[in-house]
Amino acid sequence: MSAQASVAPAPAEGAAQAAPFEPVIIGFTCNWCSYRAADLAGTARTKYAPNVRLIRLMCSGRLDPTFVLKAFSEGADAVLVTGCHPGECHYIEQNYKALRRFQLLRRTIEALGIEPERLQLVWASAAEGVRLANEITRVTEDVRALGPLNWPAGEIIDIDGVDLEAAWEATGGDEAGPPEIPDGVAPDGVAPDGVAAGQSVEAPR
Repeated sequence: MSAQASVAPAPAEGAAQAAPFEPVIIGFTCNWCSYRAADLAGTARTKYAPNVRLIRLMCSGRLDPTFVLKAFSEGADAVLVTGCHPGECHYIEQNYKALRRFQLLRRTIEALGIEPERLQLVWASAAEGVRLANEITRVTEDVRALGPLNWPAGEIIDIDGVDLEAAWEATGGDEAGPPEIPDGVAPDGVAPDGVAAGQSVEAPR
């Protein structure tokens, strides 16, 4: 009898190889700085991950917390908030208010079963197109490692009916004063311009 080489069975019809996970990221950008940085990155043909969908706001301080929750409830795997560096906001100190809301939202989404790492904050000036592109790519890789969110928002909370007025007042009021960035470092791990590590940041007066 002649020996025959073993042949691997053919895959069943219709079987498809699983496609790699590509996260969907919603990015809120400041009109004066980070949006222009993204535009600069495109003009300079700087490559970055195409997973982010940018939404322009006049200022990062305009970010309503419901925007973030709505993005997650509509299928976003992560949300990226970007704005001017501390002390460089065109509206004086609105990015400090954005920082307060960011800190509150991270605690809120964790309580709702979402990893805090899915909400990121990056400072970028209008001239930092390369830096913003690198940060977008970094965030994309971080979220890809986390995997898809699949957040069953409808079973947990009514996003359209939720009242976040108390949260808005708690993080946006002037009476609380400017927040200190932990260890003097911006949330994306980069010290603000002109601020040494370990030095707190104060809002301009």
